Amino acid sequence: MNQLRRAMPHGSLLMLVLFIAVLMSAIAVAYSAHWNRQLLNELYGELSVRDKAQAEWGRLILEQSTWTAHSRIETLASEQLKMHIPEAGAVRLVAP
Repeated sequence: MNQLRRAMPHGSLLMLVLFIAVLMSAIAVAYSAHWNRQLLNELYGELSVRDKAQAEWGRLILEQSTWTAHSRIETLASEQLKMHIPEAGAVRLVAP
C-alpha cells in the first residue's frame, strides 16, 4: 500500500474513488429512468384494461335496463304469454 501511495500523486486515490462513484451514479440514473419507463408503460396498459372494463360495464348496465324496462316486459307478457290487466271487477283483495 505504501508503494501504491508513493507511485500515485497526492489526491489521486480520492479522484479515483470519486470517478467510480460518479460512474456508478450515472449507471443508477440510467437504470432508474429505464425502470420508470417500464412501470409507466405497465401503468398505461392497466389503465387501458380498466377503461375497457368500465366501457363494457356501462354497456351491460344499459342492456340490463333495456331488458327490464316496464314497457318491454308488459309487451312480452301480453304478446307471448297472452296476459292482460284484469278489470276492476275481477280484482279481489285478500286480507293478510
